[in-house]
Amino acid sequence: MSTEPRINDRIRTPQIRLIGHTGDQVGVVDIDTALKMADEVGLDLVEIAPDANPPVCKIMDFGKYKYEIAQKAREARQNQTHIVVKEVRMRPKIENHDYETKRAHIEKFLKGGDKVKVTMQFRGREQTRPELGFKLLQRLAEDVALIAFVEFAPKQEGRNMTMVLGPTKKKTEAVAEQRAARKA
Repeated sequence: MSTEPRINDRIRTPQIRLIGHTGDQVGVVDIDTALKMADEVGLDLVEIAPDANPPVCKIMDFGKYKYEIAQKAREARQNQTHIVVKEVRMRPKIENHDYETKRAHIEKFLKGGDKVKVTMQFRGREQTRPELGFKLLQRLAEDVALIAFVEFAPKQEGRNMTMVLGPTKKKTEAVAEQRAARKA
């Protein structure tokens, strides 16, 4: 069975509940009478509620109706948000300026509404001191506390320690603010 509503001669029930082209309810009429009424105004008879008893049909321009439905579907797709997880990698012996640069990138991602996965990479003898990486990740979480919250606390996974930060604002709010800033 197709999802498209039945129109004109494809409506098989003998009686229908009819809604006129102006939106007023005509009542229960024969299918032949309804088809004649639709033909007189040059529009289509479209079955809106096939499960009702009797089925509800409306006199309207079917092409325009299909176009409006397609427009609504397109608009709904555009308004969907895609949550992206950005990843930033660092080492426990990171220099202060490099840390500030990474923090600035993380803030930019969070202000854009994206989640950020921070990965602390340990190499060689650094693996014996995971508390250094843990302290650095805690410091980072405190530095971005105004715009983010810790979604997943720092956790050791083999050679890496990861932490996920989520933005306090939703992606839709962040995108709306960016658009408003561009227009101003």
